Parts: sequence; C-alpha cells; structure tokens
Amino acid sequence: MLKDSPTVFHEPTLNSFAALGRQIHSQVRSALQDLLSSETQNPAALRDDPDLRNAALLHRSTVHNHLPVSIGDYTDFYAGYNHAFMVGCLFRGPANALQPNYTHLPVAYHSRSSSVIVSNTPVYRPIGQILLDPSAEQKEPTTAAARRLDMELELGVIMATGNELGSRIKIDDAESHIFGYVLLNDWSARDIQAWEYVPLGPFNAKNFASTISPWIVLADALEPFMAKGIENKTVIQNYLKESRAENVVDLELEVELTTSEGHSTMIAKTTSRNLLWSFPQMIAHHTLGGCPLRTGDLLGSGTISGTEANQKGSLLELSGGGKSEIT
Repeated sequence: MLKDSPTVFHEPTLNSFAALGRQIHSQVRSALQDLLSSETQNPAALRDDPDLRNAALLHRSTVHNHLPVSIGDYTDFYAGYNHAFMVGCLFRGPANALQPNYTHLPVAYHSRSSSVIVSNTPVYRPIGQILLDPSAEQKEPTTAAARRLDMELELGVIMATGNELGSRIKIDDAESHIFGYVLLNDWSARDIQAWEYVPLGPFNAKNFASTISPWIVLADALEPFMAKGIENKTVIQNYLKESRAENVVDLELEVELTTSEGHSTMIAKTTSRNLLWSFPQMIAHHTLGGCPLRTGDLLGSGTISGTEANQKGSLLELSGGGKSEIT
C-alpha cells in the first residue's frame, strides 16, 4: 500500500503520510489493527512474535512526544455556540450576545502556527498592553504580564490534502480532506484581548501559545462517533448545506486542573457535540474565496461548552468573568 512512498514513516512528522489521502490512511489503519489484534490470523502479528514486538513497540515511559505534524497555518474558528453566547452575554448582554453574522457563517481568525506546541510544554504568562481601569474616562494602558490567563477547551483538525489557489473545497468533499483530530487548548490572555481586539480581533492575546495533543486520531477511527451538532435555525447559504445530518464528532471532553502540589480537580465536563458548525462547513467556508489549505494545516473548533454550570470550556465562563471563584 506504501510501495510508492516507502519512507513516509522514517520522517520526523506525519505530513507526508497525511498527504497520501484518506484511502491510504484507512489501509494502514486496517493493517496495524491486523498486526495488533488478539484474533488475527496474520503470521507476522506482534501477538505471536516477541522479538518483533520488542523491536516495534516502545514503553510509554521511554518516549518523549513531539508535535505530530509540521503546521504551516492555523485558523481558529468560533463554532461553539454556547461559549459564544455566554461570552457575548458577559460583555454585551443577552440581547446582543451574538453578532448578526454568527449563524450565517463560521466565524474565525488566523492565528500563529509558530507558537503551536505539544501537550506538557510549559506555557509562559505573556506580557502585553492591559487597561487596568476600563471605566476610566482617559484610557491609559500599562504594559505588564497578563493577570487573566485563560484556557479554552477545543477540538482541532489536521488537514490531509488541500486545494489549489483559486479553487475551493465543496462541502460534501470536505470530509475526505481531513487527516485526523487532536485536542486543542487555545490559551488566551483575556485582559490583553479586551484592550486590543477591537477593531481587528485578537492578536498578542492569542499568539503566545496553543497546545495540541501529540496523538492524531484518524478521521476513520472517529466515524462511529459522528452525531448531529447544535441545530442552526438560520437559512444558510447553499455552499454550507451538508447532505449528511450527523456532521460532528461526539466525544466526552473533560478539563482537570492540577496545582503545583499535585492536587487535581475536575472543573468541567462537556461534549464535542456542542458545535453549531461542522469541520466540513469550516473547510468549505475557509476555501470559498480560493484560499488554499495545505497538508498539516490546523483548524480549531473554538471553545466547546455545554449549557450547565459545570460544562463550561473556559475559565472566563466558569468564573463568570472573574466574579466567582473556582474551587
């Protein structure tokens, strides 16, 4: 199956493997399952050959994980409806919580791929301009370390194959361009963001670190967990209309906070079903004007939150904008 690309697994990243497309990914996945299965009839199975098993497998404690792909570009969407609504309520009130365009198109901003890091990499508190007293008549910022550092629970998609400049990926073809999924933490400096994001959106508040898991779960592996996302009652444009009803992955997602003393507390639990827009819709919109996506590009879902108090995917929501403590 890899006779034309025999060295793809000798490279430090999975980009070349990703570029081979979904059909090859499926074949490799099936072959690995066959080698690892306890019920396999394959004579080369790792189950029956201890020497081969010792040569092929490494103990997890001996492994240092790196970024799984070289990420050329990173676009973060805002598809978590409940998060968008709750944050809008905090800043603008329920009547104006969502901008008029929110249910018409997948809102996004372009972030920095240079600061995407693998899980367990230390994140340094960023320095930026902060407005200490937003109510003051004279707006005079100070430059200091962020005092409102936030995490955001997201899913990320890694692109397998892209499109040429000037072309676009149609909605029902978009799924075939997805390599796999990662967990994503879009770190955010909320006080820096509050001062800088009007009129062109977040900048230094978001570009200092974004964390992804070292393991990419192939799209085929998550196929059994597809479900219907949040219903969009707005009549959307034809290029965003999917023929598939079950369009988002349904995964249980959890946030656990661990102190420097080693004490851990579960502070949030939600599901990735809480998305208004699917990744195929994000891809279709991203390429609508002819923007080329490329192998290894990262697309973020936006913060995923439920509607209950313990289902919020950010500290901003969990604390009510800093008004209540998180135990």
